[in-house]
Amino acid sequence: MILLHMRFDILTLFPEMFTGYFDHSILGRAQEAGKVTFALHNIRDYAAGKHRITDEPPYGGGGGMVLKAEPVFRAAEAIAQLGGGENTPLVLLTPQGRRFTQEVARKWSLLPRLILLCGRYEGIDERIREHLVTEEVSIGDYVLTGGELAAMVVVDAVTRLLPGVLGAEQAADTDSYASGILEGPHYTRPPVFRSWAVPAVLQSGHAANITRWRREQALRRTWQRRPDLLLTAPLDEADKAFLATLAREEASIQRAGREPE
Repeated sequence: MILLHMRFDILTLFPEMFTGYFDHSILGRAQEAGKVTFALHNIRDYAAGKHRITDEPPYGGGGGMVLKAEPVFRAAEAIAQLGGGENTPLVLLTPQGRRFTQEVARKWSLLPRLILLCGRYEGIDERIREHLVTEEVSIGDYVLTGGELAAMVVVDAVTRLLPGVLGAEQAADTDSYASGILEGPHYTRPPVFRSWAVPAVLQSGHAANITRWRREQALRRTWQRRPDLLLTAPLDEADKAFLATLAREEASIQRAGREPE
């Protein structure tokens, strides 16, 4: 089944942070084309009392403030009533979550709806994590001021995988990580810039040679920068033969470096 439209519901204390990013480039065009909807929900709107307090000091003391459970639960339960929310994953953006990867993005791009919760302050009331959140993800091993930037990363990565969002069919299939390895180099006009020429094979018009060259350059870049990906990447016999050539080249360079002058 091909997904025709996806909806993101984002729970945040700072919805104004998203509009500038979501309204431009690929995400903006995706909205205009009816491929995706971004619904921003201010958690503060669901806080009780005159002052709409969303954070409190943690029990037991310690530095920082903690996002309260009540407004987050009210917000999540309210947007769940908008339709299609019963089995929708509610994802917490947190440094403690599992690593967000291209594979996770691809899996989520098959969903009709996704709810993202942006953490803030020192953390969230643990009852949110235990009884409301269904998944937790992190975009890297570092800490941000809040989950808004991480939510933008997730939305961008997932949206560009939706059918029809990118200009060319299967354009996302050649991205880094999409095929298990990094993407290789690209060139455009002019054919020579400051004495640096575009590789002759790319100007040859020979489709099969160009395809193989691109594959080998992608393998070379992965070998140099992320060799760990090669342990799980799908490789054919030609790929393995090329990697063996790279290994011999590297061994030769290392031997040459050890030889006395």
